[in-house]
Amino acid sequence: MKKVKDPWPLGCGLGHNQTMETSILSVQGLSKRYGNSTVVDDVSFEIAAGECLGVIGPNGAGKTTTIRMCLGLSVPDAGSITAFDLEMPRDALAIKAQLGVVSQMDTLDPDFTCAENLLVYGRYFRLKDAQIRARIPELLEFASLTHKANAKPGELSGGMKRRLSLARALVNNPRLLLLDEPTTGLDPQARHLMWERLQLLLQQGKSILLTTHFMDEAERLCSRLLVLDHGKKIAEGRPRDLIAQHLEPDVVEVYGNGAQTLQDGPLKALAARVEVSGETVFFYTQDAEPLLKALSAYPQLRTLHRPANLEDLFLKLTGRQIREDA
Repeated sequence: MKKVKDPWPLGCGLGHNQTMETSILSVQGLSKRYGNSTVVDDVSFEIAAGECLGVIGPNGAGKTTTIRMCLGLSVPDAGSITAFDLEMPRDALAIKAQLGVVSQMDTLDPDFTCAENLLVYGRYFRLKDAQIRARIPELLEFASLTHKANAKPGELSGGMKRRLSLARALVNNPRLLLLDEPTTGLDPQARHLMWERLQLLLQQGKSILLTTHFMDEAERLCSRLLVLDHGKKIAEGRPRDLIAQHLEPDVVEVYGNGAQTLQDGPLKALAARVEVSGETVFFYTQDAEPLLKALSAYPQLRTLHRPANLEDLFLKLTGRQIREDA
């Protein structure tokens, strides 16, 4: 694999003080209401330099509203937001100067080329054109878009657009990136390339606040997770610690004709917990061997034995019922 260059060469990237800070973003008691609906309810968390904090939860859990308040786009009804020893929204402009943002929606300018999108965006931070132009080649290489410098966004694939959005978010050399579902709609290859770039940024000492619906993404990138539901924080911690705290270690999935009849049968006694989703029965157990042995009497059924993962955690804490967008 070709080595990707640091988009901040010659020592113009992460400074010594940034690596030594214990917390660059602190959110305390954050609440937001719309009419009679409370969409964020007394949420608190912190992000350290070089850390990726993942925020997960069902649709309508309050993830995007939390991001918007951290960006100063929505004013909290209660609580405080402190970043880089500055207060939001009082010091919004000074805080935003040190942030990089990739939103859910494509906000690239369709009339500009890739290079021009970076140049114009850099001007919003009052960077000089010469300074931005010096950074553009490295940013395009970081996004694997050097060959598309003169192409317009309409000529790019979905994955290319997301990588250009990420490169654009880096034009001001931000200390903290706020990424709202940055890989939604991407195919597996494009997602993996985005993950590689985000991991590189973390290695360089950047901090990331990430919302995502992909549990494999959260487990790959996030050092800690914040789980939201109905606007409240219901869990927080390292991914593997949360799994060990809330779940049995082994999961056996059983599916096929007649699988659902097992949920109330004698095999239920061999598991600590049984759940059904669609045509699949999930057996959560401390020891899967007795269950797997008993399932050999059902050759018509298919089984999958695996360790518990973040998706299991998400479903246990927030439920399996599908929710429409709020």
